[in-house]
Order: sequence, then C-alpha cells, then structure tokens
Amino acid sequence: MSAIEFERQVLNALSKVEDPELKRDIVSLGMIRDLKIENGNVSFRFVLTTPACPLANSLNEAARKAVESLSWVKSVDIKQDAHVPKSPGAPKKPAPIEGISNIIAVGSGKGGVGKSTVSVNLAVALAQTGAKVGLIDADIYGPDVPMLLGITKEQKLALAEKEQLEPVEAYGIKVVSIGLILPDDTPVIWRGPLISQMTEQFLTKMNWGEIDYMFVDLPPGTGDIQLTLVQKAPINGAVIVSTPQDVSLFDATKALNMFLKVDVPILGMVENMSYFVCPHCGGQTNIFGTGGVEDTASRLCVDFLGRIPLEPRVREGGDAGKPIAADPSSKTAKEFHSIATKVAAKLSVINLTSGEK
Repeated sequence: MSAIEFERQVLNALSKVEDPELKRDIVSLGMIRDLKIENGNVSFRFVLTTPACPLANSLNEAARKAVESLSWVKSVDIKQDAHVPKSPGAPKKPAPIEGISNIIAVGSGKGGVGKSTVSVNLAVALAQTGAKVGLIDADIYGPDVPMLLGITKEQKLALAEKEQLEPVEAYGIKVVSIGLILPDDTPVIWRGPLISQMTEQFLTKMNWGEIDYMFVDLPPGTGDIQLTLVQKAPINGAVIVSTPQDVSLFDATKALNMFLKVDVPILGMVENMSYFVCPHCGGQTNIFGTGGVEDTASRLCVDFLGRIPLEPRVREGGDAGKPIAADPSSKTAKEFHSIATKVAAKLSVINLTSGEK
C-alpha cells in the first residue's frame, strides 16, 4: 500500500470524528496537522481553536480510537495544541458588498483546465435551485464566459447603448464580462492597474441587486486580479479546479495556498476532465490520469467535491452557448448539480460557525 493510501485511510478514519459544537469533522476543521506515518506508527498534532475547549480530552480520545481502529496501525502519538484565530486587532476583511450574500472565487492557478466551464455550470446549477446567482468573468485577458452562456450580439449591442456596464442575464444568472463590450476578436492589452480597476468595477460598481451566490471566474496565476479580489471583496470561500495530472495539480496547489495565506476558506477541489467514456463502446479512458485531485485534496485536508468527465457534450454545449448543467438528462449535469449543492452546504457551515449569518 502506498504512502498516499496510508494517509488517506488515517484521514478518512479521523473524518468520522465530529466536533459536536461546530457540527463538523475534525479533518475539515483543520484540527489535524503534521500527519506522519512510519512503519505503522502514526503521529500528528491535534490543534484546537482555543486552549479552553471543554471537549478537548474527549475529542483527543475519539481521534486516537479512530486511528487505532485501522488494522495496520501499531501506535498513535498525538500532540495536543491550540491556535486561536486572530480577531481584535487583526486586519479587517473588506466590507460586505450590498446585496451580495456570498462570494465564491473559482481558481486553478493554471490555464486550460476548464475553470470557466466549471464556473458557468456551477452558477447555472445553483440558479436552477431557485437561488439568485451572479457570475463575474474576471479573466480580463481571456473572457470566455459570454460565449459559454450564449450571450447574443443583440444583448451586447443593447448593453453598449447604455451609459455604463451592467450585468446581462442568461440561464437565470446575472453576468458581467469585459467580453460584453469588446468585439470578439479584440485583445485586451492593459497593464496591471487598469486590470485591477476593471475588476474592482465589476465587484463594487455594478447594479447587481440581490445575489445569494456570486461566482468569480479567475484567470490563471496568482497576480493582480486575485490580489484585487481579496482586497476589495469579502470572499466567503474558494473552489479549486484542476485536471488529474501532476503539472496541473502543481499550479492548483499554489492557487489553493494563496487563498489560505489571505484567510479565504477552501470550499473544496474539483477534478475536471477526469476521464473519457467512449460513446461507441462505453469504455473509460483516463487520458490525464485519474484520482490525482482527490489524493491532493486528502493530503491537504480539504474537501473533494467531485469529478467532471471529459465529455464531448460539455465541449459542444460550451461552443454553442448551452451549458450542460441546464440539460436535466445529462449525467454530467447531475454531477455539476451535486458539486454546486456541496458548495452551498459548505458556505452554510462556514457562515454558521463564523457567526456571520
């Protein structure tokens, strides 16, 4: 059994231990750190959110028993610790944006992993539940969202006649993108300050109305747009998108760590282009490998949200401006809906436990 499999088994066992006050398991709460496994000997730090936790001993014992239940474990060494989150005196998060309840950043660190496709389909899936959903196309250099949503030239022309940029509605969501006001073949040749100004305008100067979930489709990397986002908006959580191969996961991990450094919770990771199912024989081919994102999520102690296959209908729907999440007959649409539901549930937990709602 590989080291990753040993680690996964330990984390799976620990994830069954729940903090009865926070109503979440100790792995997703980030209480398990510095996990080490050697010849059946398991050690880790058990980090509480306060040294005065009245349930510290019972949680510690429950964690020990959970790991000892694994047949191959010889010993368990737990070092109990506490880390009190900063509050008074810590840098304040940006003020809430009027009318917007939750802002979700969708990042990858790398281009070409289908992040915009995931952003669009998650937004459409949540809108189909009756939620009020918005989508900001923050990839200023490569604004693909208008095409993915089938926003017409007529809609763009109607928008161009107005005095300022406004959201356009498509598939039940409100959308804004630089691609709504530029000709399709016109490149954006701007320096960082102009990019940051446009991103801020998208966030704070638009007439969004009431929005339950605002998705922000980020460009590759960890540069100006990402920095502007976290400085100007109170981000409730981030979704990390990656394909299964190592080169993609390498960059996705950087994006994930960037959000952690600025205290943005990670809602989970999505494996896109996870596998290909032949439409003729039904055989499954793992073109980019498979399972890499789930393994990485387990190693980093974040949730794995689901797998999206490499399916021609996803590409065809994107090219035609018909998101597959809007097709109730599609298995892939059901997967997008499942991931969207998990994202909404995670936000509810974060908001409840933080006392913000």
